[in-house]
Amino acid sequence: MKLKKIIEIVKGTVVTQKAVPEKEIKFGGATDLMSDALAYMTPGSVLLTGLKNLQTVRTAEMAYVAAIIFVRGKVPDPEAVQLAEQLGIPLITTNFTMYESCGLLYKAGVPSVPLTPL
Repeated sequence: MKLKKIIEIVKGTVVTQKAVPEKEIKFGGATDLMSDALAYMTPGSVLLTGLKNLQTVRTAEMAYVAAIIFVRGKVPDPEAVQLAEQLGIPLITTNFTMYESCGLLYKAGVPSVPLTPL
């Protein structure tokens, strides 16, 4: 699914300037534990989280995450936005909870990240 469609589904606001709306998103995953993100996120996925700090973007970089959605109206720290801009990782905010955001994306057909490597 295209990133622009995902942004529409979660009624998101793009925080970064370099968002690529035509970017293809393969899977979706949600966690506030960055160790879980490293262990389970699949390259090309969207990460849903409530953690808005620099470490979230660093983790996304290492896991080859395609975009990050910050749930519950959280706005990423300025340092996180700056790093995401440099890395080309789109950052999006939504006012939905993590549970609601995941449900909306799942209902729209975004598959969950697999629990085993592809």
